[in-house]
Amino acid sequence: MKVKLTYQLDSELTIKRLGYGTMQLPGPGVWGPAADEQNAVKVIETVIDHGVNFIDTADAYGPLYANLYLRQALQNRPDSQVVVATKVGFTRQGPGQWTPNGRPEYLRQQVEMNLFSLGLDQLDLLQLHRIDPTIPLAEQLGVLAQMQQEGKIKHIGLSQVTVEQLAAAQKIVPIVSVQNRYNLIDRRDEDVLQYAEKHHLAFIPWFPLATGKLTHDSQLTKIAAKYQATPAQIALAWLLQRSDVILPIPGTKSSDHALQNIAATKIKLSTADFELLDQLGKH
Repeated sequence: MKVKLTYQLDSELTIKRLGYGTMQLPGPGVWGPAADEQNAVKVIETVIDHGVNFIDTADAYGPLYANLYLRQALQNRPDSQVVVATKVGFTRQGPGQWTPNGRPEYLRQQVEMNLFSLGLDQLDLLQLHRIDPTIPLAEQLGVLAQMQQEGKIKHIGLSQVTVEQLAAAQKIVPIVSVQNRYNLIDRRDEDVLQYAEKHHLAFIPWFPLATGKLTHDSQLTKIAAKYQATPAQIALAWLLQRSDVILPIPGTKSSDHALQNIAATKIKLSTADFELLDQLGKH
């Protein structure tokens, strides 16, 4: 089974399937600045320098700090042609606190704040971070569709949704991506992935490495040793082989870890090992 390492977002945008997520760059609880802000910018520059051209962020990360680090890195790499995915729909009240807000005027403000903080004229991919259950979906997506018509958004996606919500959204505005929690040991949203495959939507798994939990599995550790790889690299390789529409966006504050993640694209799991790993998420 040949693993395709690129994904065609549209006729103009081809992206490498292994991307990078900025969520870990701000302070604890995704709040406040990074402990070392120069390093935060350097990590992004490192992934760009090693071929990553799909970066996921959100104005809620920090708030704004992650976007500002990404803006600086993009300015330092003016020829990089990075596809930026960002998100709107959360307010922040402190470390680890996230409250959905889907009021159209707030979503419009957030789009403008993303453009401003990222230093961009257009957002390649704008995803609704969460659907606000207190506001009609048509109103939340309607304002994003308006801003798409205004040229401020190229593509629209959703985050952490059900198949039913995804289908309902597609009747309101074209949806190109879905960003749900999914990894080797947490596949509760398998039905959303299957829907994405069927309708050729990009499926962007957040928490792709289950931050450390994976390393405690002896089966995974054994397979990793066989490929002279880390458990995290094997977990990413499995995601890349699982489906051509999966675009993992592992995040890290370390350039060395970022390079290890990128190296996972060179690992080709045997059919037997892929199937052994597949069973881990079914226990």
